[in-house]
Amino acid sequence: MEKLKSLMQRVPRWGYIAGIAYIALSYALYRLGNYLSVVTGSAAYAREVKIPVIDDMIPLIPVFVIPYIFSYVFWIMGPIAVSKTRKSNFVNYIAGLTLAYLIGFVFFWLSPTYIDRTSEGLLSAAAQPGLLNRLLGMIYAADGSRYGFNLFPSYHCLISIYCWLGVRNQPEIPKAFQYYSLIMALVICLSTVLTKQHYIVDVFGGVGISILCYMLMNRLDPGDKFIHRQNKTGLWS
Repeated sequence: MEKLKSLMQRVPRWGYIAGIAYIALSYALYRLGNYLSVVTGSAAYAREVKIPVIDDMIPLIPVFVIPYIFSYVFWIMGPIAVSKTRKSNFVNYIAGLTLAYLIGFVFFWLSPTYIDRTSEGLLSAAAQPGLLNRLLGMIYAADGSRYGFNLFPSYHCLISIYCWLGVRNQPEIPKAFQYYSLIMALVICLSTVLTKQHYIVDVFGGVGISILCYMLMNRLDPGDKFIHRQNKTGLWS
């Protein structure tokens, strides 16, 4: 615990800036993708990527609305934690996360997907008594009510997995926090299907894009090149 407290102390300012900026960016790209799909007409060809034999077997479990909502806090924590690692790792993290965001955005815009919550029985389930059901209803209402769009890839899975990848095997990050990040990312991925906000294909799409972008940036290593050019400018002071 003391090591974790020490980790969160003296966080570089760019960590806080990135934490806030990237959660705002995720929301902006999500909404922009939906808007452009309507303006350019691609929304007219939106498709459902449901695999009935799998997705119909997955139950709605309202308690998973809690990690689904908590994910937004987790996403802010991600860049903050990664800013405590090597500066080159932080740059690679930001570059890869940006690329993953943009890939997701292109899908939202040009290849939109949807879920019909009425035919799935979700709106009637959310109307049942109880705090958790009310929270589900609020999420559904904020995300199109009957029709939810921009399912593939799941941004929830994409961003959460990337938060874990950014701290994975980093010596500056306590093992406890690395394990916490992995468990939290997996629980959030589960929450996307157990709240019926996504189909199983969306989960694999988000996780796959996240891992591929992470591997690509580690291979290209733009962070090392960027830091080498900027080490005399005082940018990281």
